Amino acid sequence: MAHSETYILRGANSNPSQVLAGQNPKHLGDTVVTPPNPVVIEESHKRSFAYGLTTDIKPQFDPLNRSELSQIVEQNRLLYTHAVPVMETLYDQIINTHNMVLLTDANGLIMHTMGDDDFLEKANKVALNPGVAWSEESKGTNAIGTAIAEQKPMMIHADEHFLRANQFLTCSAAPILDHKGKVIGVLDVTGDKRSVHKHTMALVRMSVQMIENQLFMATFQDAVTLHFHSRPEFIGTLMEGIVSFNPSGRLLSANRVGLCQLDLSVVALQSHTFSSLFGLPISALFDHYRTSAPSLLTLCLNNGVRVFGRAVFRSHNSVFQNGMSQIDKSEDRPNSVKVLQNGANSSANENASLRPRGLRYLNTGDPQVATLIEKVQKVLGRDITILIEGETGTGKELLAQAIHKDSPRANGPFVAVNCASIPETLIESELFGYEDGAFTGARKKGSSGKILQANGGTLFLDEIGDMPLNLQSRLLRVLQERMVTPLGSTKSIAVNVELICATNCNLRDMIAKGEFRKDLYYRLNGLVVKLPALRDRTDLEIIVEKILTFESGNIRYSIAPEIMELFKKHSWPGNFRQLTSLLRTAMVMAGDEREIRHEHLPDDFLEEITTAKIEFIKTNLASDIAHHPIKSESNMDEVKIFAIQKALEEHKGKVSAAAKALGVSRNTIYRNMNLK
Repeated sequence: MAHSETYILRGANSNPSQVLAGQNPKHLGDTVVTPPNPVVIEESHKRSFAYGLTTDIKPQFDPLNRSELSQIVEQNRLLYTHAVPVMETLYDQIINTHNMVLLTDANGLIMHTMGDDDFLEKANKVALNPGVAWSEESKGTNAIGTAIAEQKPMMIHADEHFLRANQFLTCSAAPILDHKGKVIGVLDVTGDKRSVHKHTMALVRMSVQMIENQLFMATFQDAVTLHFHSRPEFIGTLMEGIVSFNPSGRLLSANRVGLCQLDLSVVALQSHTFSSLFGLPISALFDHYRTSAPSLLTLCLNNGVRVFGRAVFRSHNSVFQNGMSQIDKSEDRPNSVKVLQNGANSSANENASLRPRGLRYLNTGDPQVATLIEKVQKVLGRDITILIEGETGTGKELLAQAIHKDSPRANGPFVAVNCASIPETLIESELFGYEDGAFTGARKKGSSGKILQANGGTLFLDEIGDMPLNLQSRLLRVLQERMVTPLGSTKSIAVNVELICATNCNLRDMIAKGEFRKDLYYRLNGLVVKLPALRDRTDLEIIVEKILTFESGNIRYSIAPEIMELFKKHSWPGNFRQLTSLLRTAMVMAGDEREIRHEHLPDDFLEEITTAKIEFIKTNLASDIAHHPIKSESNMDEVKIFAIQKALEEHKGKVSAAAKALGVSRNTIYRNMNLK
């Protein structure tokens, strides 16, 4: 019997980010969503019989091996990269509800899962694991396979499943389409039939829309992309239409909402241009964006409907310079447009394992971080400069990226500059740009500079304390006047950027020493937030789990309890960089064992732990050391040997027990005691 509950998704009355944050999603789109009617189920069951399946067979436990699965994931790398962060957000909304989230390829092969531990045990019994196929051909009627067959969202409840073994499940799945309308994967939420919830399908559909929009933007990197809606407040939400076209104005493709608003199919779209759809020449769009702070465009569709729009210009190979003063207005030359590169420096890759989709992703349970995020959220879009303080490796750039992604400038560029990594002789030209011939070795045609590259978006100045004093005054002038003058030029160019700065220095101390300008400091510290060091956070276990999940792909690694205790006691001088590097190495050493134990940890980390323990022993066993014949109390080797001897005595010569007590490997004890 088909599940009969019906609910409506209407976009005009809700904010999708609020829905995924747990608010009522009953009005989310413009489509009536109903579970499949009996005819759809009946037709699917007929197909299942035709595949030679019977209702009483057991699910097949024939997952691909690790190498084959890795190959499938690599073939679907773009989908996987954009889907996994959305899966995490979705899972956050259904956690502890006896459910799991699954991502499959176009054939229904599971590539990635995450779920509640109590339900995962049941899921293993029906082969809901990475590497297992859930097409109708292999599992009969089920949400994943039937969504692929029908090419539309499906909810399959209880005995609607073809196989009796799967009838304890309720599954909600939606196909993920590429920019050509082709199914490239499926997102599914599967759970115990007793915990069915009418909003699950709505959350799945919204998550799929997020994934599709991100894939769309990633596909058209060398294009002009217009975000539009009849209500301006919906630009930047899931309800916006997105359409991309080449620099000459020929339409390339549109997302699902865009096709709906334009009332066109993907095929029909190919014959159109920007002018035929919006009634303006492409040059008018470029003219609009020559202003330093352009407002939303007002456009009219060919059906007479007025819409508001915001354009984003992207290119891998060129830079959007000087307010687009160099743009050729010709609509028949595709390569005439120079557009803004959405860039960030390579240091961001060091923290790729914690790359956020927004501020919410960074909120992993530590109250200090939660308070920080709450403060930041209050100033988003208010033209208030944010100064981030914190030790090296605490994730300052990650926080800056998350602020950008949640800000009204999310569709603009995020340009990061590490002031400490650029030679003092080059930092001025890097920031402010230069004209042709401004200095020896300058590029022909000059360079726009990082500040102009960030026009319309966010400029992140990391290690601002390392900026030379003479440039601090120039930066202050740019912030006050909103104008940039490149080196060798007499012409000032209007610029509109949001500024985020970061430092691991105490800027007030630098001001006292005359190393940092007081007036610039007070211009930068609109909101000052401090990221806690990793050793001071209470969410280490969650952080470790996230890093393991990201770095391992589909392979589930765990941390042995005694190792997690070791992690909690460590000072982590390198913070996230050190932790991420250590876990990467440990996973390689663990291989197929899947649990990271003492023997999988890098030697340098174990030595670091040993040194810390010896220092502790040296401090707390001072009286014992005083009676031990050590030539010099500062001789670390002798203190180390004494500590090892002490541990061996306490554990009656058992090397393994002594090693565990000291937090070192047995090899370390053997090496230091010459017992090997």
